[in-house]
Amino acid sequence: MSRPSPNWPHRFPQCYVWPARSCYLCLAAWLLLLAACAPSPAAAPTPATPRQPVAGGPTLLRDDITLRRVGTAGAGSIRLARSPIDGTVYVLNGGRGLLRLDLERGATAPVASVAEITGGAAPTGMAFGPDGALYVVGNQVRGTTNTAVVRRGTPTDAGFTWATLAETEPYPLSGTQFDHLFNGVVVSPDGAWVYVNSGSRTDHGEVQTNGGAFPEAREVPLTAAIFRLPAGGSGLTLPNDAAALEAAGYVMARGTRNAYDLAFAPNGELFAVDNGPDADLPDELNWIREGLHYGFPWRFGTTDNPQQFPGYNPAEDRRLHPDFFAVSAGLYRDDPTFPPAPAAMADPVANRGPAAAIYRGDDGSERDAAAEGEPLHTFTPHRSPLGLLFVDDAALPADLRGRPEALSALVLSWGAAGGTLSDTGQDLLHLTLTRRGENYEARTTRIAHGFGHPIDALLIDNRLYVLEFDGESVIWELRFG
Repeated sequence: MSRPSPNWPHRFPQCYVWPARSCYLCLAAWLLLLAACAPSPAAAPTPATPRQPVAGGPTLLRDDITLRRVGTAGAGSIRLARSPIDGTVYVLNGGRGLLRLDLERGATAPVASVAEITGGAAPTGMAFGPDGALYVVGNQVRGTTNTAVVRRGTPTDAGFTWATLAETEPYPLSGTQFDHLFNGVVVSPDGAWVYVNSGSRTDHGEVQTNGGAFPEAREVPLTAAIFRLPAGGSGLTLPNDAAALEAAGYVMARGTRNAYDLAFAPNGELFAVDNGPDADLPDELNWIREGLHYGFPWRFGTTDNPQQFPGYNPAEDRRLHPDFFAVSAGLYRDDPTFPPAPAAMADPVANRGPAAAIYRGDDGSERDAAAEGEPLHTFTPHRSPLGLLFVDDAALPADLRGRPEALSALVLSWGAAGGTLSDTGQDLLHLTLTRRGENYEARTTRIAHGFGHPIDALLIDNRLYVLEFDGESVIWELRFG
């Protein structure tokens, strides 16, 4: 596996020099110097005994968390959001539309149908702006093409009035499970911009013709990108034309496979989680900056996609497993017309562990990057990270809050859909993100596990609400402190 050499000894170079004479006094002095120069993180709680306070619920890994089953949101619920104006919490349901959620009673009430919100396009994402406007993303599949729409709901006494912010031209679908469509959305802290994710139409950049409808098609200009739209726009059209999208200023970044969740950190920087392909290659957390390319489909993490190189033999690739569709369908193959890679690609955030740092070695063995003292960029393959949010609230325990020198975040994992790696996700992680030069590195800690495919999260003071996708979409409240 291609990965940079460890850089932790170089963070404090004056502290990691072994003394010339290996006497006990020198050793003691060196250890004292090492301790003095090391960073001083907030005190972590004493390791807890795993416990499951509610039968059938998640297992908690901290003593300072209480658990409550809030209720159910109905099958097909996918998003949680809270109005910054009146604090009302909403659920987005793929079939029922927008629902108001009573967090105390666990009851939901309809607010707007799918037809009212998107004109019938299947809803996939929602986010509030600071002025209380609600932005909903939807997709309208017609035959072999998709048209994505971004709608803006302006709050009224009766609910919302809906108008179209932007709509795409119809663009080619692959007709496979790798049509990730438009989904994740977030509004900039100043309310000026709306950022929308468009997922890929391929697994790893292979040709997908949709039964011959689109000869030689791989990705197209409207896929595998994050777009930026003016929040005050109306009736905008996103063409399936790369030059026109660039000229209009709509392209924020390219090279993301499926950045299903995006979030702004307290310092105003944008981050996105991204899920990887049907091979044992990492899922990612990326610091999103305008104009950068994040590697898809030429890299996953910092590992090259081997299919881009002529002569690739999938039979020798130890990262492939037959229970993944792209593998069993023969989509990993020698591909001599694979397009050339861009000149520069941004690295994902480096994960220093201890959690979510399992990877597949070149020889096919399961390895732990954190135990080896090396970074993984970013998460164990197939965890499918979701529900990214940043923490900056004094109501939370000190070790979970952001600090001047570090960002604090929480992220869920939908969980592995296959493969044989031991880390299968369906959990909640805490991330401490520290800037290192031109990127960030993360320390990752598992807080809870055993959720039923968690898909979104919402933090209110010291209460984290986790929405599951399984069954009737149970909502859990994790109260910290």
